[in-house]
Amino acid sequence: MTERIEGHGGDLALAALRAYGVREMFTLSGGHVFPLYDAAHKADFPLYDVRHEQSAVFAAEAVAKLQRRPGLAVLTAGPGVTNGISGLTSAYFNASPVLVLGGRAPQFRWGSGSLQEMDHLPLVAPVTKHAETVFAADDIPRAVAAALETALTPHRGPVFLDFPLEAIFSTGDADAPAGPTLAPIEADPDEVATAARLIAGAARPVIVAGSDVYAGDAVDALRAAAEALTVPVFTNGMGRGALPPEHPLAFAKARRVALSGADVVVVVGTPLDFRLSFGDFGDATVVHIVDAPSQRASHLQPAVSPAGDLRAILTALAEHPGDRVDHGDWVAQLRTAEDAAKARDAEEMAAETDPIRPARIYGELRKVLARDAVTIGDGGDFVSYAGRYLEPAEPGTWLDPGPYGCLGTGMGYAMGARVTHPDRQICVLMGDGAAGFSLMDVESLVRQKLPVVIVVGNNGIWGLEKHPMRAMYGYDVAADLQPELRYDQVVTALGGAGETVAKPTDLAPALQRAFTAGVPYLLNVLTDPTDAYP
Repeated sequence: MTERIEGHGGDLALAALRAYGVREMFTLSGGHVFPLYDAAHKADFPLYDVRHEQSAVFAAEAVAKLQRRPGLAVLTAGPGVTNGISGLTSAYFNASPVLVLGGRAPQFRWGSGSLQEMDHLPLVAPVTKHAETVFAADDIPRAVAAALETALTPHRGPVFLDFPLEAIFSTGDADAPAGPTLAPIEADPDEVATAARLIAGAARPVIVAGSDVYAGDAVDALRAAAEALTVPVFTNGMGRGALPPEHPLAFAKARRVALSGADVVVVVGTPLDFRLSFGDFGDATVVHIVDAPSQRASHLQPAVSPAGDLRAILTALAEHPGDRVDHGDWVAQLRTAEDAAKARDAEEMAAETDPIRPARIYGELRKVLARDAVTIGDGGDFVSYAGRYLEPAEPGTWLDPGPYGCLGTGMGYAMGARVTHPDRQICVLMGDGAAGFSLMDVESLVRQKLPVVIVVGNNGIWGLEKHPMRAMYGYDVAADLQPELRYDQVVTALGGAGETVAKPTDLAPALQRAFTAGVPYLLNVLTDPTDAYP
């Protein structure tokens, strides 16, 4: 017999949320959503609150990305929802299964000018997989379950529901949702077989694996396919760490050599966007493997593009029964290029320059970060260096804003990562420009006893804009920040701790203090403003 649930709208929503694996709520207090708080309080359901709604959505996205399950943000009506739209949009670009529940002015007075009365749906619909207003309490469990089913179905993404006051505050009853009923998408076996033949028969194949490989729990299958076919692997996004750096087929530094010399480029679980030259790899044959037909490239025609469950597709590649070309010489060629690049990087990461170059910061971080540390990038210029010098050793340990490139993810991602991994190192890499977006939410971390380490690369400029603008026009505007600003004192004032570092030799002891402090700790590292990311 189907279980019946009853209660106010918050109780009904919580029952559905739990059935779909949601285990916490991120929010900023608002009266329109009080019943959701009441349900959480009565059920001892963890609730984390922030100082800006975008941080709540980013925290929910971090949980969704790291744990491969829905993340939940609850936002009050009007400005609460609009403040969260950047987070929703990032989740949309990152295919993160985030559910945002919004408050809404009462429907029975609609058009009369109630507090924060606005129709959210036209704003959020373009950046969600589904957006709906739920007008009756009895419909809330059904709507929550359907939205989460949509969020979890590849290609994954955020969903939005809002509830008029009379719906969420009213009582009702409904059937209890049973939980996810997802069926894997089966790729066309002929397309998979064609992809396997192209890879196995190539002289110089390359695999580029992205975030959907992690989101689809296909990391082991990726390794099996690479090993079975002896194909070098490069990664981006949350694909990073899928192969540990010491794996003989794991590459990071020789990408330009690989993509310019490959005869078959296999892109798995990431779009053919600006990060991959829009899929233009010269004369190479392109194989694009995606988790859903909607993700096939529309701006070019790959040789083949299998669409479906990535684990199944990659497993089929590993089990390819046909002939295989020996790729040993190609792998060795790339290894030579990789080792040469690593040697150059090692010199840069040991540089004793004054002021400090960003490379030196990452050289010191590599010595103290544990293999399972979660590293979060929130910035432009400074975080670009992180992508070059840091090599995640395990899957699910790298979070960056993704292709939307939205600054301000840092403190929300830090909260979600700390909630996910209470015992790991959580390190946020932040440009001084990005610090202006979310640093106030250090107070939220302090108050809720969620320690993280924040390393700010402080060069006093918007680095990705100042240098190019000078090169283009001979001058720059709107590209300067206060030099040597004391971001560490901001964190100290908010209840955390920190210090400013100006000398390369002071980095190592400062990092030791930061990672043993037990509170949010900010290292404000003064870096060379003339150092431009190559």
